[in-house]
Amino acid sequence: QKVVLAKWLAMNPKVMILDEPTRGIDIGAKAEIYGLMRALADAGVAVLMISSDMEEVIGVSDRIAVMHEGQISGILDKDDFSQENVLLLAVGKKPKLLQAAGGVE
Repeated sequence: QKVVLAKWLAMNPKVMILDEPTRGIDIGAKAEIYGLMRALADAGVAVLMISSDMEEVIGVSDRIAVMHEGQISGILDKDDFSQENVLLLAVGKKPKLLQAAGGVE
């Protein structure tokens, strides 16, 4: 995966779509890929990661878009990240949002 990423990075993309970029690799390689993803995002590249590992998604994302029946059912900001909210959106229900509860924006 790292070799493939390096090849695409040489093209200076504005958007990078990564489908399960850490599946089947060791922890050290995962950390390198996470660091690379963060560096790209910090440099202004839009990084879209598709992953079935919820802990990974929550740990590395700035925002999470969740799909239900082929449609985006919701987008969570970092303050609203939780496994419960992701699962609620995944089954087509409304998440429990911090803003709706009177939380800070």
